[in-house]
Amino acid sequence: MSKNTIPPLSEAVFAQVEALARKPEVKAAFEQAARETDRAMEEQVELCEIEAPTFHEEKRAARVAGLMRAYGLTDVVIDPIGNVVGRRPGKGEGPVLAIGAHMDSVFPAGTDVKVRREGNIYRAPGIGDNCAGLRALLQVLRMFNDNKIETTGDILFVGTVGEEGNGDIRGSKDLFSGKRHIDGFIAVDSTDVGRVLKGATGSHRWRLSIDGKGGHSYADFGVCPSAIHAICRAGAKMANFRVPSDPKTTYTIGTIKGGTTVNSIAAHCEVEVDMRSVNNEELLKLEAAVLAAFEEAVAEENAFWGVTEDEWRLKLTKTQIGNRPAGMRPDDCPVLQVSRSAQKVLGIELTKYICSSTDANAPMSLNVPSTCLCSGGRGVNAHSLTEYFEKVDTELGPQLVFLAAAALVGACGEKPVLPVRKA
Repeated sequence: MSKNTIPPLSEAVFAQVEALARKPEVKAAFEQAARETDRAMEEQVELCEIEAPTFHEEKRAARVAGLMRAYGLTDVVIDPIGNVVGRRPGKGEGPVLAIGAHMDSVFPAGTDVKVRREGNIYRAPGIGDNCAGLRALLQVLRMFNDNKIETTGDILFVGTVGEEGNGDIRGSKDLFSGKRHIDGFIAVDSTDVGRVLKGATGSHRWRLSIDGKGGHSYADFGVCPSAIHAICRAGAKMANFRVPSDPKTTYTIGTIKGGTTVNSIAAHCEVEVDMRSVNNEELLKLEAAVLAAFEEAVAEENAFWGVTEDEWRLKLTKTQIGNRPAGMRPDDCPVLQVSRSAQKVLGIELTKYICSSTDANAPMSLNVPSTCLCSGGRGVNAHSLTEYFEKVDTELGPQLVFLAAAALVGACGEKPVLPVRKA
């Protein structure tokens, strides 16, 4: 990452994080994370071997809740949507920070998730994404409790459901639906501790289906409009859309299916469209244009053949299948400043200061101070059956998240950096 693209770091925030890192209790917590890497890795393996496909995280959630209680949290619940939420109370006069790692995996039930170890390499679907995040989350909890670190604000330790794919970050959305007061959020996802997310890439996804009567390619030609031709008209319109490169905005027709035989006028055709942007206004503008293109295409196909009878008319069905909001944090956001300061104190180079799609999307879209930090180690081939995790520097993730969290809520006599948001 070019030094010219790195925004300035607050000297005051860095000095506060640096002072906190010198506290004996914090040093002891760092040492604990380094000492317990084998124990933490065993936990990562155990959780990986509990199936947790999106929408069916119950068994893994039960184990995560049990471990939170075993590590000293007395207020642990599995809420109605399935999130595991454990509260570690502070003195009751500071901000509330949530630290969340998603529990779900992209792999369907029945996938072989038995972990195979080859030295420091651990192979299994889901071993890195996101069992590494859960490992780091639980290690951070032990670091706070075992070292009796008193905080000014509260910390919520959260295992979220539905982060992947069609889960549509439903656990994170529910966490920030207004049921709880939360002043800041750190998602723990991916493994590269040099990465800090400054923004959330939003995505809107739609399944657009066109249906009609269909007919014979020769006998009904000129009478029966084609669902496939209407989709083609819409696709041609989309192909000519110009979208901004800053803020980066994208679109694609990702899937298309329809028709039955080569000599039939198609009665049905559908596509799935993906739209993304780091700016909600641009995303909504693009979405409106895409939906309008399909409506126009259906009307044009019907009009081209002079179809007036309802029996022969094509009809459009719009089904939203994904809605991840976008958001950007300013460079002086307290969560970003503290996270970067914690990196510097720990000797971690900031190599990626980027946008992505994580559980942090929901709070970022609401202007809640948020970011996503990583678990440590090295994850490879995420979302594939050949996924593996390399146990290297795995203590760095928990150390980074712990130091950032402690600074944000205030610990060991240092004041909280995270402000309390107005209700």
